[in-house]
Amino acid sequence: MSEKSQSLKQSIPPDDPLRELAIPDEKSLHVGVVGDTYTILLTGKDTAGRFCLIDMHVPPGGGPPPHRHDFEETFSILEGELEVTFRGSKRVVQAGTTINIPANAPHQFHNSSSDPARMLCICSPAGQDDFFLEVGIPVATRTMPPPKLDEAAQVEFRAKVGAIASKYRTELLERA
Repeated sequence: MSEKSQSLKQSIPPDDPLRELAIPDEKSLHVGVVGDTYTILLTGKDTAGRFCLIDMHVPPGGGPPPHRHDFEETFSILEGELEVTFRGSKRVVQAGTTINIPANAPHQFHNSSSDPARMLCICSPAGQDDFFLEVGIPVATRTMPPPKLDEAAQVEFRAKVGAIASKYRTELLERA
């Protein structure tokens, strides 16, 4: 065995037989958050906390308010287009584009088109999946919109998100 092979073999830990193969299926959890529908495909429990994978359906006008958090976030746009604001600079990204938001950077995405957008989001390390499950409203399918909130319910929801956000290393910023 070469010295390089021996070195590599020593640096890779042994397989953890307690971890199972994770295959997202029809039992995936769908939650409505800020008018979008997010399907949690892989949770932190599935990946030993390394990352989570979320399928995001963003209808026209959808997207979160400006925010930042201390974990990496990568988006692969599968359908449609989104306006992304990164550190105050706006640009439009379309299907086929992948972007990475560095930890702690202020950002947001917004669907300003007339068609829905769909993207896969990887957060590393995991945790955003738990945040969405805690603040989101369960819905039946990947494309089902969450129920519309009246003004009082919106105020209550924002307060709930604000109270929970710091627990998940997320800070909501004021709208520009």
